[in-house]
Amino acid sequence: MHVTRHIIIDEREIQEEFVRSSGPGGQNVNKVATAVKLRFDVANSPSLPEDVKGRLMRLAGKRINKEGILVIDARRFRTQEQNRRDAMERFADLLRRAASKPKKRIKTKPTAASRKRRLEEKVKRGQTKQTRRKIHGREE
Repeated sequence: MHVTRHIIIDEREIQEEFVRSSGPGGQNVNKVATAVKLRFDVANSPSLPEDVKGRLMRLAGKRINKEGILVIDARRFRTQEQNRRDAMERFADLLRRAASKPKKRIKTKPTAASRKRRLEEKVKRGQTKQTRRKIHGREE
């Protein structure tokens, strides 16, 4: 399975399990295993570079277990084939997102104009609060 130019996943690393799905489907729901549970061992995969593994584990969140196995549950459609395709697309999308390196943040200083605006806003806010105070020395 080609994910990017540099990342190719061996199909044998991906396990699919078909289970009965809840939701629409009438009587078929009780008879046919249309939902797909796709499993991929991220921690022990020889196809992924270490940096991609780390990003994938962070991106996967709750979909990855303590052993480092990614589980994608696809039950959106009524047919097994559509759910298989959906699971594979979601898996590939997750891998593509993990494969792209995040841009390094370049520290910048606030501009002179933005500092001036900030200070003017602080003065204005202070004046607003000043007008809300009780005036002492006045008899009512």
